[in-house]
Amino acid sequence: MKKHIFTFIISSVLFSCQSANNEQASNDTNIQYASYGAEITPEDPSDITSLQALLAGNDALDVKLTGEIEKTCTAKGCWMTLKTGDNNAMRVTFKDYGFFVPKEGVEGKKAIVEGVLTKTTTSVEMLRHFALDAGKTAEEIDAITEPKEEFAFEATGVLIQEL
Repeated sequence: MKKHIFTFIISSVLFSCQSANNEQASNDTNIQYASYGAEITPEDPSDITSLQALLAGNDALDVKLTGEIEKTCTAKGCWMTLKTGDNNAMRVTFKDYGFFVPKEGVEGKKAIVEGVLTKTTTSVEMLRHFALDAGKTAEEIDAITEPKEEFAFEATGVLIQEL
């Protein structure tokens, strides 16, 4: 009888340890996000490297995108840039200046943004403002002399991966 009880206890302990390990493994696959702005879900975003194809034939498009954060506004967190995969970045601003993201510490993290994608021409004045917010030197700011055609994104909601 003692042998059966001992076997039962050992089996129970081993089974509970295995369950705990499986639970930990499944938690590792659940990515946690910090949320900013309107509530959005992480499901089904388009990859940021497909901007041209996404916007083809449209002036503007409501879309959810995912990409890697390159940098954020160091003054207020009022914009961020996401790497587009072609050695460029797309600026993300926040609808109605209604929310901000962290000013530092999120570079290299995955972000999911939902809002409106457009192709726009950014003025020299605005490019210089963004450069100032990014902490560029006076020489780098003065070197901006031409407007730039680029993709822009106005987000209603943002998710940033927490590590």
